[in-house]
Amino acid sequence: MNVQMLYDGILAGNRRAVARGLTWIDEGGTRGKDLAHRLFSHAGKARVIGITGAPGVGKSTLVNALAISLRHRQNTVGILAVDPSSPFTGGAILGDRIRMQESVDDKGVYMRSLASRGHAGGLSRAAFGAITLLDAAGFDTILVETVGAGQAEVDIMRYAQSVVVVLAPGLGDDIQAIKAGILEIGNVFVVNKSDREGVELTVRSLRGLLSLTPESVDWTPPIIKTEADRAVGIDQLIDAIEQHQTYLRQHNLLNDRRYRQAEHVLEQSLDDVRKEIEVDFRRKALWKEAVEEILAGQDASRYVRKLFETWLNATSRGE
Repeated sequence: MNVQMLYDGILAGNRRAVARGLTWIDEGGTRGKDLAHRLFSHAGKARVIGITGAPGVGKSTLVNALAISLRHRQNTVGILAVDPSSPFTGGAILGDRIRMQESVDDKGVYMRSLASRGHAGGLSRAAFGAITLLDAAGFDTILVETVGAGQAEVDIMRYAQSVVVVLAPGLGDDIQAIKAGILEIGNVFVVNKSDREGVELTVRSLRGLLSLTPESVDWTPPIIKTEADRAVGIDQLIDAIEQHQTYLRQHNLLNDRRYRQAEHVLEQSLDDVRKEIEVDFRRKALWKEAVEEILAGQDASRYVRKLFETWLNATSRGE
């Protein structure tokens, strides 16, 4: 499958092409980045929902229940589950795929695990490219489950339109949420495992904590009680997400988020060019020359501009 066939296959929603493209993106190489950037103009239609929270709150079970309920509403669903990386292979451990077996057997659901590969922030470095690909492939809703690091889950707010923060009674999540700062990024809050003792105390504590955060004039995050393993409260959760999506559309915030995503693509491209220049300089031994010039008193920023001009001229000549 050549690049053009892969690109066309993804836009047509071909499962094999989607799988191959996600593999390219997850590998982190140039071809995966180029593919994601090329697909970006075809994305922007899907509803992207982030599911975050501390380990043990039942995020995977909740995602499974959400996918099943969304399918009942005739949505096609893409799931990206960021798993901890294996310390031996660097790959995803795939615990989420096991817990989501019921939903991933549905042909209207596509699930992919991504290895965090040690990336802080609860996501994988490949997450944005993977979201872009599933969006371009035509999925109606994309559910992104973070790795569950507990205190560094805020990356999801850069990519998702609506962020669902999941807690559970008796796990001390109110304290973790304060440490992580995830109270500020949550648009909808879920107290899962609500059949457990202490659920009302957790809800009251959460409501009290939310009262300490900066308020939006137009949106107050709702708190939904669920029992994901029995699908209790899932329809109410989807209704709350849809209400938040309506709020975003009415206030033109979806366009703002799309603009910030385009900025992110630009930032990634600039960083890629910077790395390419550095590799080129090191290979041509210009790096050592530059260091010696700076040691001799040369202005670093001026010398870097000179090196960049050298690189740009050589690139334009195809050297």
